[in-house]
Amino acid sequence: MPPRHLADLDLAGRRGAVAGLGEKEYRAGQLSTHYFGRLVRDPERMTDIPAAARSRLTAQLLPTLLTPVRELSCDDGRTRKTLWRLHDGSLVESVLMGYPDRVTVCVSSQAGCGMACPFCATGQAGLTRNLSTAEIVDQVVSFAGLAASGALPDCPDRLSRVVFMGMGEPLANYSRVIDAVRRLTEPAPGGLGLSARHVTVSTVGLVPAIHRLAGEDLPVTLALSLHAPDDELRDELVPVNQRWKVAEVLDAAWSYAAGTGRRVSIEYAMIKNVNDQPWRADLLGRLLAGRLAHVNLIPLNPTPGSRWDASPKPVEREFVRRLRAAGVPTTVRDTRGREIDGACGQLAAAAVSRPTGPGRGPGEMASRSERKAAQ
Repeated sequence: MPPRHLADLDLAGRRGAVAGLGEKEYRAGQLSTHYFGRLVRDPERMTDIPAAARSRLTAQLLPTLLTPVRELSCDDGRTRKTLWRLHDGSLVESVLMGYPDRVTVCVSSQAGCGMACPFCATGQAGLTRNLSTAEIVDQVVSFAGLAASGALPDCPDRLSRVVFMGMGEPLANYSRVIDAVRRLTEPAPGGLGLSARHVTVSTVGLVPAIHRLAGEDLPVTLALSLHAPDDELRDELVPVNQRWKVAEVLDAAWSYAAGTGRRVSIEYAMIKNVNDQPWRADLLGRLLAGRLAHVNLIPLNPTPGSRWDASPKPVEREFVRRLRAAGVPTTVRDTRGREIDGACGQLAAAAVSRPTGPGRGPGEMASRSERKAAQ
């Protein structure tokens, strides 16, 4: 795992760490205010801390966790994707999206993903490792600082939403994801001060973890990546369905909704001639009718070498019509970031440059062309 970072610790833990370095405990609050409240990482700007103490504290509690390798943008600079290299060479991607009324970051919780959904670039890459709490939080704080600098044209300068929909299955890295959510929602200097209701945690349906999440007293939005209403197809599209079937996954989602009062978002990628038939829309409508749920249809985003394609727009519109006729609130997701492979299902963290010869550095993944050739 990476070196200890301030974001790995709660305020009490930070005070103890500071005291262990021979400094006054209140320095933990000062350091936290800079990181979470002012979005400052440069020690030279922390002028309320004596220079000698500042150097020691930042070296031990604000180590560099993420190094930007490549940054891409589209939508006139309002969508930005960053490829980060971690301390061990692992690669992750996260995406910042600016809108007229909000700024959202799509954050990764794992390097790669072990869920193996065949239509998702991340899932096909496999799992490298879980991210630490601070590696997750630092993605958000980095982008919060970018937004605060005014880098997103015609958008607010304050980050307001976080979606755990980047690389990885968040509930497979449960304890660190929950700690990260607490850091993001705790008021400064303890954390970033976001509303828990503006945090979305997605899952392919890890039933025990969904039940556990319901007891955390964190009113985050649960996003369930369903993608098929019947077990036969979902076994193929979401392999974890072979362990927890549709009925059991939905029961867990309804328990979460009942316990938290939060509407569940049902994520459904529209895949041409695979899961977009009218009868599947009708079945999904029957499963969700009268429930505290909302369907978020996702036009499938292209990934190199994939045999899957997005549903035609007329088919998509009919699917929406049938769900709404069943009384199920339904929207179609904006495909922001598609041009830079930053849309849902496209994050793959291909390395920009690789060593020559047959070897590859730790955590460096094959490029998309290499993966396609290997298929």
